[in-house]
Amino acid sequence: MLHSFPANAGTEKYLPVKSIITLETEQTQRKKLAKEVCTLSQKNPNLDSVIKDRTLLDHIIVDEEHRLLYCYVPKVACTNWKRLLMVLMGKANTTNPLAIVADDSHRLNVFRRLDNYTGEEIRYRLDHFMKFMFIRHPFERLVSAFRNKFGQNSSSSDYFRSRYGRQIIKQYRTNASEESLSRGHDVTFREFVQYIIDPRTVARANFNEHWRPMVDLCLPCTIQYNVIGKYESLMDDAWLVLEKANLNQKVSFPRSDRPSSTNSLVEEYTKHLTREELLHLYHIYEMDFRLFDYHSPGFD
Repeated sequence: MLHSFPANAGTEKYLPVKSIITLETEQTQRKKLAKEVCTLSQKNPNLDSVIKDRTLLDHIIVDEEHRLLYCYVPKVACTNWKRLLMVLMGKANTTNPLAIVADDSHRLNVFRRLDNYTGEEIRYRLDHFMKFMFIRHPFERLVSAFRNKFGQNSSSSDYFRSRYGRQIIKQYRTNASEESLSRGHDVTFREFVQYIIDPRTVARANFNEHWRPMVDLCLPCTIQYNVIGKYESLMDDAWLVLEKANLNQKVSFPRSDRPSSTNSLVEEYTKHLTREELLHLYHIYEMDFRLFDYHSPGFD
């Protein structure tokens, strides 16, 4: 089905700060580094094994009409990307992405994922569709997830406090109060980190998607992405995705009215960690740091 849109549906037209030549050069450098790190790490699951365990592809959204594959990483502008895709795919009663309720964009039945296709269909789409993902400094993403899921009052944070908060407090807090044990409402960032770096958590490999390493969500050592966008250059990189897909005349990526302050908060949150805890945390996300060229002073 073809959909018609007013020019730049829902948002004003965005012009990138950098030239397209500069943006393309950055992409070449990012993909080159990713390939080098993947080769050196020898952590390259081949496509056959990935297709065999199709659940590994459950974060890749398929847009058949526009021939797009988007691997979404929670806490890296994925809500606005999903909103934009809903507009493009005719899944919303509006042409303004920001008019779509955030929770609606995260409903499981909104999009078809790559893991719902046959092996042959998966290979075809990986070969012929434009593939893109967006990334963020691993610790900044982790702080954002903690603040959003444990520090705010919402139905989502209620779930995370009940599902994870109570367990974390029980395991990592001495002399926890009955209220904390029953509600899980006052988890500290250090307790959250202790849970993540606990060998039992790592062994179970049951990281929630909001703090699962980006390389595990999107498999950049197996899938050759056409665009690896960064949260730090979100608007320019989003423009490049839409330009490559010939969609810039139809839609613009929605600008947020609330610039993220997480970057300035990372030091504030991590200063309460011991050096050993920080080092363990770095090792959990080491591939994210190395493959996407992020730096953690003292641990690179």
